[in-house]
Amino acid sequence: MTRSFPIRAAALAVACLSVLPAARAAEPAACQKVRFADVGWSDIAATTGLASVVLKALGYQTSVTVASVPITFAGMKSKQLDVFLGYWNPSMTPMIEPFVKAGQIQVLPVPNLTGAKYTLAVPEALWQAGLKDFKDIARFHKELGGRILGIEPGNDGNALIADMIKKNQYGLKDFKLVESSEAGMLAEVQRAARGTRPVVFLGWEPHPMNVQVKMRYLTGGDDVFGPNFGEAKVYTATATGYAEKCPNVGTFLKNLQFSTTMENEVMLGVLDKVKPEQAARTWLLKHPEALEPWLKGVTTVKGEPGLPAVQAALKPAAKP
Repeated sequence: MTRSFPIRAAALAVACLSVLPAARAAEPAACQKVRFADVGWSDIAATTGLASVVLKALGYQTSVTVASVPITFAGMKSKQLDVFLGYWNPSMTPMIEPFVKAGQIQVLPVPNLTGAKYTLAVPEALWQAGLKDFKDIARFHKELGGRILGIEPGNDGNALIADMIKKNQYGLKDFKLVESSEAGMLAEVQRAARGTRPVVFLGWEPHPMNVQVKMRYLTGGDDVFGPNFGEAKVYTATATGYAEKCPNVGTFLKNLQFSTTMENEVMLGVLDKVKPEQAARTWLLKHPEALEPWLKGVTTVKGEPGLPAVQAALKPAAKP
């Protein structure tokens, strides 16, 4: 895949956390509030909700700041934000790389999610009509109204689309990027799919869109989004030194592993306007087996065993 700043996750490891310290008996008072960043994507809302529910059960306070990708990284640089669970590699790499190289942000070496996708997609009807590859987009200019739908301004995927148009890759110089929001874009995609209206949009997995909309990912975009439909790994990023300062939370973050199925299920609740933490709590009540690997070596904020504390906190209240 060609990018302005080509870099592999392994290359980041020099500046990233290679080994997180073991959990201490009790967490320092300064670590008892964990400040998460969320760039407004439902998958990050879901994973942040899952992490927040568990941390609160361990006795921590959590907060979530929703901001664009550039503002998120700047906030971590200034240590106003602690944790970001949604660094998509490789699409976000050009944006985070300067902070990592400068020692201002650290990235945990093991991804919290593998097998993700991130590239352009179309409704099934448009794919059947012949728009199956990036090179097909230009000949559908009239039907598409010369538009490619992105999400929020400042997003890395939008930047890739804008750069593709600027460079006239795939003959797209006469197209324009339409920036909106995740919710706004998906509402238009759903309307288009119901009415068989042609539309090209930024798609990704994990996300419920993959089951809510009959859609296909376009081939041929390797030079922009990477091979295998923009196959990505999602990493956890922290403010520099955070895991050393707060080793118990650091161990928990290192343990966090998600799956596309897990995230899709939690995101369904989020998209139905359920608060992320409530959607996460509902999922954890149905899947308590997820807790044990996450809480290996993790204690409560007071230094007590973490797993039984979280299990007790999540136990449904007895009916009167």
